[in-house]
Amino acid sequence: MSRCKKSEGDKVEFDVEHGSGNVFKDIGYSDSEAANLMARAELMLKLRDIIQENGWTQREAARILGVGQPRVAEIMSFNTKYFSVDLLLKYLSKLGMQVEFSFKNTDVA
Repeated sequence: MSRCKKSEGDKVEFDVEHGSGNVFKDIGYSDSEAANLMARAELMLKLRDIIQENGWTQREAARILGVGQPRVAEIMSFNTKYFSVDLLLKYLSKLGMQVEFSFKNTDVA
């Protein structure tokens, strides 16, 4: 979180706190929940990008994915609570996408 301090000569100084790279962790979710939320958000972002790049309406995207239009509306508005990682991977597969994962070590207490 940044804090602004006025100093002499109209200069403004900021205290900057660097994020972890996962906004969900930064706002207080547990490590495991933050990782799951980040994965779902990234998958939904890719789905949204594909839909927009192809110029599909939500109805057209729904037909291609085999779901109702309200489900596509939830994807487009990033309502992550309605989607599991597994389901989002299935949707991406229906759109011809292959998802690859990468892993990195983190310090475990």
